[in-house]
Amino acid sequence: MDPIKYIFEKAALTGRIVRWQMLLSEYDIEYRTQKAIKGSILADHLAHQPVEDYQPIKFDFPNEEIMYLKMKDCDEPMFGKGPDPESKWGLIFDGAVNVYGSGIGSIILTPKGAHIPFTARLQFDCTNNIAEYEACIMGIEEAIDLRIKNIDIYGDSALVVNQIKGKWETRHASLIPYRDYARRLLTFFNKVELHHIPRDENQMADALATLSSMYRINRRNEVPAISIRCLERPTYVLAAEEVIDDKPWFHDIKMFLQNQEYPPGASNKDKKTLRRLSSSFFLNEEVLYKRNFDMVLLRCVDKHEAELLMHEVHEGSFGTHPNGHTMAKKMLRAGYYWLTMESDCYKHARKCHKCQIYADKIHVPPTSLNILSSPWPFSMWGIDMIGRIKPKASNRHRFILVAIDYFTKWVEAASYANVTKQVVVRFIRNHIICRYGVPNKIITDNGTNLNNKMMKDLCDEFKIEHHNSSPYRPQMNGAVKAANKNIKKIVQKMVVTYKDWHEMLPFALHGYRTLVRTSTGATPFSLVYGMEAVLPVEVEIPSMRVLMETELTEAEWCQNRYDQLNLIEEKRMAALCHGQLYKRRMKQAFDKKVQPRKFREGDLVLKKILSFQPDSRGKWTPNYEGPYVVKRAFSGGAMTLATMDGDELPHPVNVDAVKKYFV
Repeated sequence: MDPIKYIFEKAALTGRIVRWQMLLSEYDIEYRTQKAIKGSILADHLAHQPVEDYQPIKFDFPNEEIMYLKMKDCDEPMFGKGPDPESKWGLIFDGAVNVYGSGIGSIILTPKGAHIPFTARLQFDCTNNIAEYEACIMGIEEAIDLRIKNIDIYGDSALVVNQIKGKWETRHASLIPYRDYARRLLTFFNKVELHHIPRDENQMADALATLSSMYRINRRNEVPAISIRCLERPTYVLAAEEVIDDKPWFHDIKMFLQNQEYPPGASNKDKKTLRRLSSSFFLNEEVLYKRNFDMVLLRCVDKHEAELLMHEVHEGSFGTHPNGHTMAKKMLRAGYYWLTMESDCYKHARKCHKCQIYADKIHVPPTSLNILSSPWPFSMWGIDMIGRIKPKASNRHRFILVAIDYFTKWVEAASYANVTKQVVVRFIRNHIICRYGVPNKIITDNGTNLNNKMMKDLCDEFKIEHHNSSPYRPQMNGAVKAANKNIKKIVQKMVVTYKDWHEMLPFALHGYRTLVRTSTGATPFSLVYGMEAVLPVEVEIPSMRVLMETELTEAEWCQNRYDQLNLIEEKRMAALCHGQLYKRRMKQAFDKKVQPRKFREGDLVLKKILSFQPDSRGKWTPNYEGPYVVKRAFSGGAMTLATMDGDELPHPVNVDAVKKYFV
């Protein structure tokens, strides 16, 4: 027995067979009995005697060799002018959902037979029925943009066609907003008809939907002939309209208690729910009260009175700006009630401007850790400044300029009375370029002495890439920040008169260079010179290494030194591998704390106020300022902001320095 034939041709007597029949009906399957062997004789006869000028049937897109099509002297409407209202247009739609994604396709047919295709890839999870609705709505919207007034709509989804026509009941909650939105769009047409067609007659729309669902889109309109758009949210979200209802939320309960009346059109289930709710309410003349669980009567308030209560409790004369849960409990103790009290209080407190700017700073990272690495020694340097140092040194120096190599962790530092732009350029020439060669990159902060025309001319002269860390993201130049902290700790333990710190700086640098760094597993001195430095104590108390080197001849010592230099690359490779493993462990530990926060262009955000920014409010300075508008959002977590007037801020900020602003 053929099971497919049995399901489609025999009466379904059991629930399981009925279920299979309903599931298979979605795919428009039609059972046909296999023809007799005589049919192959006719096929063979036609194959051996072909018709002259015969052309095989093409199932591809019509005119697919055309890369650009301009509609001229046809029925495509011009800008500002629609087609003939009496001319009949057509619309074919289809949706596809598979393991690669979801896509939709629609084709508008002109009265002269031209095809105008539209397709989009859905960037949100959806079912096959939702994809069919998205395709139908996209085609209808494009027809409205073309100012078409008379259209026939064709689709192979019987569910979508019959639900929009009203023949079938819409039971799934996720399809109800699609159905309502599609019906509202159909009111723009003078005449519209919906038709269900077999899947074989909907090949082009199905191909468009399948193409958009399986094709990986790297950027918008990647295919020249077909424009594929990315829809980030369902279509009905942007078209949602608030229903104006002047009646309070307790109107039905009050009418039932007062006159024993049910709302018009209420079902038996709604009536039962209304009777159950009304049992906990009490009507005293025109005032409705809610019986609490401790039998205390709470007055029911409408929307306007609830807004006044929330405003007074939150930021009124005696308002302490409490959170939503505390506000709800306080109003319950005061004897007021409405159905959505707690959620409304949460929304009101979340939208308060003062609560948002004085909120605690968010320290949880919103993005994963991006690690900087240097490919070879002395290719990337970070430069920063320590100071102003008080008291001054005996030579009147107040600043220390520090530079660190990202590969070997080698540190160069020098003290100055003032760190001007001339001093910075001379430091880079003398302490970096002349000693270790021309670097590939230099990373600094946004100080004016580190970003000026002289610095730009120096970088252009030696082809050096100059990068700036964000004012709100000093971790980008974290290696030099850590070096500054370690040098300060070493120097402050070595000083005697607190004005001789400039004399102790070379000894502090030597001690830092001969310490094993955790990130490389070796000392910076060994990675630079291929050997460990001879410490002063090894001269006073000779170590085994010193004793052995004293017995070597000059030639043997030179040969030994050559061997060390020849093997230095192996040490550096081992340090590189050690550093990569160390950074991987650090990234894994950091990423465990990540709680993603994503922003799009046009979002309103608040920006952190830096602690070193001068502010006349002093102790009452808020933690955030704004709101600002996200002008551009980049993939790495950086973004550029603009004021509400449209003026763009000079420096970009990272996503961890902002938070969403609610209005």
